[in-house]
Amino acid sequence: MAHDHHPHSHAHDHHGHGHGHHHHGPTDTGDWRYLAALTINLIFVAIEFGAGLWTGSTALMADAGHNLSDVLGLALAGGAAWLSRRAAGELRTYGYRKATVLAALGNALLLIFACGAIAFEAVRRLNEPAPVASGVIMAVAGVGFLINLGTALLFLKDQHKDLNVRGAYLHMMADAAVSLGVVAAGALILFTGWSIVDPLVSLGIVAVILIGTWGLLKDSVNLALDAAPTGVSVSGVRAALAALPGVTSVHDLHVWGLSTTETALTVHLVHDREDATALLAEAHAAARRFGIGHATVQLEHGQAMDCPTC
Repeated sequence: MAHDHHPHSHAHDHHGHGHGHHHHGPTDTGDWRYLAALTINLIFVAIEFGAGLWTGSTALMADAGHNLSDVLGLALAGGAAWLSRRAAGELRTYGYRKATVLAALGNALLLIFACGAIAFEAVRRLNEPAPVASGVIMAVAGVGFLINLGTALLFLKDQHKDLNVRGAYLHMMADAAVSLGVVAAGALILFTGWSIVDPLVSLGIVAVILIGTWGLLKDSVNLALDAAPTGVSVSGVRAALAALPGVTSVHDLHVWGLSTTETALTVHLVHDREDATALLAEAHAAARRFGIGHATVQLEHGQAMDCPTC
């Protein structure tokens, strides 16, 4: 990116941090419902995993992993959102915004690791079926169902007003459904004695977690590599900037995520207009239409500067 540009031809837009529909804002961790859901579910996850080890049930351990996925997601997103609000300094000129991306990436990797460990144990159990305490499985998973259903109902009233609340509601309802599946598996083992049902159910739960985690992993890796966020069309941005009156060329266009909710852009515009200030304003307005709140625009009058990579 050329640094020798015309005086007053570079501007950084600090106004209008408008974001498009492709990303949600940070979770409001100040809401008591989130804190209650986090605390209750974290305690239950520890109890359920311990019960899984004690009874030898991989299904209980997998269900604990599934519950942990939402607890981790909420806790990491909340912690990262708090970090992202910390002021920028001399060393970290963007502040801690990227912490939200690292949190999402860490969350995805941790869940995949947990899934691998549970799947490994489940496959071993398929080859060597071991008896499990089906009564304990049903009791613990039943408590899990009630806890997940109860926390889901906390979010029932506001789920249509707030996307974050709806996300929490749907996740808790999904967890309740999985816990109910484990109760059913325990009942089947109790009545038939087929202990092989336990590892089969755990593999099914692992598949559910992996399907949900894949999108998170893909998006977080892309953002960590400074790719354009999902939902932002770089070709669309380029076309919008090229269509501005007087612009003859667009080059060195870069679009990346500052965090999981904020998008930035840098670009060089070659133009033949005299009112450069008006062009800058139009360029920033065009960027904001794509949910880009941080745009740095370099104007080059007449002809493009030397740009070997263009």
